[in-house]
Amino acid sequence: MDKKLFRGLLLLITYSVVLVAVIVKLDAVMGWLGGVAGAFQPLIIGGVIAFILDRPCNFFARLYERALPAKAGAVARPLAAATAYLIVAVAISLLVALVVPELTHSIEMFINNISIYAANFQELFDWVVSKLELEQLADLDLSTGISDSLKGLLTGALDALTNTLPHVIGMTSVVVSGVVTGVISLVFSIYMLSGAPRLTAQCRRLVQAYLPKGVADRVLTVARLTADTFSKYVNGQVVEACILGGLCFIGMCIFRFDYAPLISVAVGVFALIPIAGAYLGAVLAVLLLVMIDPLEALWFLVFLVALQQLEGNLIYPRVVGTSMGLPGIWVLAAVTVGGSLLGLVGMVVSVPLAAVVYTLLKQDLRARLCAQGGDAGASCQEIPPEG
Repeated sequence: MDKKLFRGLLLLITYSVVLVAVIVKLDAVMGWLGGVAGAFQPLIIGGVIAFILDRPCNFFARLYERALPAKAGAVARPLAAATAYLIVAVAISLLVALVVPELTHSIEMFINNISIYAANFQELFDWVVSKLELEQLADLDLSTGISDSLKGLLTGALDALTNTLPHVIGMTSVVVSGVVTGVISLVFSIYMLSGAPRLTAQCRRLVQAYLPKGVADRVLTVARLTADTFSKYVNGQVVEACILGGLCFIGMCIFRFDYAPLISVAVGVFALIPIAGAYLGAVLAVLLLVMIDPLEALWFLVFLVALQQLEGNLIYPRVVGTSMGLPGIWVLAAVTVGGSLLGLVGMVVSVPLAAVVYTLLKQDLRARLCAQGGDAGASCQEIPPEG
């Protein structure tokens, strides 16, 4: 038998046996993979932190390289990494100092007035029932249930913000383990961010040394595209969330809407989720305001829609840049599938992954059609070279 054919058959048999074993012992394999992922968790978290801070670090590194003498150029990257972490620490400290007290005050005020808001909601419900002549719902008492449920939920949240959290941090071993993991992850991220150019060059040499040239060029191209797409997406979403939350707070203060800090923080946080985040933030805010004053909730909804249109069409393209080139239907499909598979993390990660796959498919399709000479509309000169 030909050696090449024998080697191919042996690989096929081995692959089939491994595939059947994985399918039969899927639970054990998933548990083993979970254990491996847990062992590498600090490294993974550190890599994510370093990846997020890479663009600001590169910006400061260029500034330090121009400002420092040529002999001191080696310290430009560590200084840039230290500056990036310092800015993040200052931003988090300011956020906690400014937002948490206002957030706590808003929750306390809402708890104190929850009975009044529940009564207002009951009056609105009774009015809707009478207008629509829904006699079967006329005796439904929503006031007590809403008041008790929201009061318990918000009291628990307030305790977590004020009294419970410090005791939990001091007593719970799980939290202590999380703190240790966070510290180790931070150390890993510092090393990765400080030596990012060297680590990138080492990974490139490994790929080029152990893979055939064509495969290595393709792997490096995909890795570069993936890194650029994720970097653009992460920075864009964070900047968009900060701008939207800040503008929402300013607008709510100008128009004197209730609970401006609480609602603005919720709108900004939900803005990190593509597509669905805008609707989730609007629904939460409207449900909160409709118990106070339905007319105020309606005006806030008008204000939020106008703000999102202004921010999405005018501010976001100028500050962050244009979109990743992914059609809207594929963004919606990516968010839906990602949310079904991995929940909130899947909703956030699915869009840049779909953008990478879409770009690779578009490039491959254009290359194939140009090679066949059957696509008159494709510009074959625009196809990027491999590597």
